Amino acid sequence: MKIVVASDSFKGSMTSVEVAQSAQTGIHQVYPDAEVVGVNVADGGEGTVEAIVQALAGEIVEVLVSDPLMRPITAHYGIAGDTAIIEMAAASGLPLLTPEQRNPWLTSTYGTGEMIMDAIHRGCQNFLVGIGGSATNDAGTGMLQAMGFRFYDADNQLIEDCSGGRMADIARIDDSAVPTAVRTATFTVACDVDTPFCGPEGAAHVFAPQKGANPEMVARLDSAMASLAQVIERHYGVNVIPVAGAGAAGGMGGAFYACLHATLKKGIDMVLDAIHFDAIIQGADLVITGEGKVDFQTAKGKTAAGVLARAKQQHIPVIAIGGCVELCDSVLQMGFAGIYPILTEKVPLEVAMQREFAMSNVTKTIARVLKN
Repeated sequence: MKIVVASDSFKGSMTSVEVAQSAQTGIHQVYPDAEVVGVNVADGGEGTVEAIVQALAGEIVEVLVSDPLMRPITAHYGIAGDTAIIEMAAASGLPLLTPEQRNPWLTSTYGTGEMIMDAIHRGCQNFLVGIGGSATNDAGTGMLQAMGFRFYDADNQLIEDCSGGRMADIARIDDSAVPTAVRTATFTVACDVDTPFCGPEGAAHVFAPQKGANPEMVARLDSAMASLAQVIERHYGVNVIPVAGAGAAGGMGGAFYACLHATLKKGIDMVLDAIHFDAIIQGADLVITGEGKVDFQTAKGKTAAGVLARAKQQHIPVIAIGGCVELCDSVLQMGFAGIYPILTEKVPLEVAMQREFAMSNVTKTIARVLKN
């Protein structure tokens, strides 16, 4: 018997690896001779770098870059062979700022570009990039600037401080100085939102308020992005406005798509493809997945949904576990062979979140389910 355990972390409680270890203990209590394969997975957000690096036997490196307000900060990313695994939030994320510092008019993605260039200099040519949790709304212009792109205003003056507030000034793009290694690199971007570049449902209106923008700033940012979209279309022949996901990370999705020819994918699909998940589960009799909370959001493409979809293609049954399970029609219709909470009685939250307690409950749950 072969059983694959591919669960997301239970945030604040267990890592993906710890869930797999606990499940393996439960499996072996029932099937001592079973082959258990533990897979570290994530959905493109927190934990993505570690999941892919572990699966590909890579390494974590650190580099000094600029934070959203252009202050020096040490950021980490992963390298496996010629592949770099980057979370833009490590350099340009909202948690790097205090609530008082949040201002998408001033913040820049320059530090993310610095991370990419560091990886380029280390010989990387394939990039897997998660763009969730940004503090920015500069349409990726800061990132592109760090990578050698140049932006000029209507007076043909170089714009040296790309940020949300400078987008409206951009009248021309010059990519003639972009290094060959950047031009030939392959970018796959984890993008789980369908937000268009601009407009009423676009980046500024949907996400900028979370990043510190007031209604007036939101309107100005959206107008600036509409203007920038015209510049991008003149230069690249690509209309980024309606592209699903172009508005992700304050328009960074659009920058990757139009200027770097990136592929935009759901985060879990990017991760599963990177770790060759389809090959891992070949011949499996059962797949076990899970996440901290199984609810209506699970059906929208989180880790458990991605794992289920891949296993379905090979007709492998999947059971899901969760620290908390809220069943609804969308979850029940997904096609899990079973969905189980790891808690069978009410306990205080601080107890439920304790690592040892949670791991023990995973083991008990898996053993109980397999015995039945």
